[in-house]
Amino acid sequence: MAINVNTVYQTVLLILNKEQRGYMTPTEFNSISTQVQLEIFEKYFEDLNQQLRVPQTNTDYGNRVENIDNKMSIFKTNGSCFYDSNSECFYPPVSDTLGVQYVPVQTKPTESSIYMISNVVYKNEVEAQRLDKTDFYFIKKSNLTKPSKDFPVYLLESNKIKVEPKSITSDVSVDFIRTPRNVHWGFTVGKKGQYVYDKTPYSETGGSQDFELHPSEQTDLIIKILLYAGIVIRDPQIVQTAAAKIQAEEVNEKS
Repeated sequence: MAINVNTVYQTVLLILNKEQRGYMTPTEFNSISTQVQLEIFEKYFEDLNQQLRVPQTNTDYGNRVENIDNKMSIFKTNGSCFYDSNSECFYPPVSDTLGVQYVPVQTKPTESSIYMISNVVYKNEVEAQRLDKTDFYFIKKSNLTKPSKDFPVYLLESNKIKVEPKSITSDVSVDFIRTPRNVHWGFTVGKKGQYVYDKTPYSETGGSQDFELHPSEQTDLIIKILLYAGIVIRDPQIVQTAAAKIQAEEVNEKS
């Protein structure tokens, strides 16, 4: 379901070069594309919050809440936490069930970071209840509300997960939403010094990383990249045209 990075790059270059307006290098394209992809990804949460407040149609393909959730589902995954006996806390996964690696800060296209933890689960069957700091420490004082392995609770703080009861020291996993991987249009240099697209999967030695957004985002993606491209090549007409189309799309989505 990914959007091919070469298709987007060639489309952007075609539009920019139609009237000899300028050129975007692979390095510029990779940086701008990663930023645009992240902006679209983060907007899902704002859009979902807005759509949850308005009535939805019963038509399958016209339900905006479900459509947004389908786009977000690409980034939903889960993994096992690891326990630190010194702090008596669990730490988020370093990899998910597919073996994808996660790091505190996204640095490479092959790595992602955890954007949001949605559920904490004990032994893959008991969902822990999330509490704020005050309730987390208050709930232990009463025998009636004291957490147990059948009714665990947790506090998420400073990237650490504190679980009660303290007898739980293993078998804790989390469902979470990861950030998109950095976009990368990889290339080799041809005999004439031209850039030749490298379609192999990204690795430390080369290759490319496609956009991870839903295919329906391709048009919006290209327009937003062109907006930044207009700024890079200092073409106000491109900036104005792209900005107008983006504004029109946003108005249509909210109507």
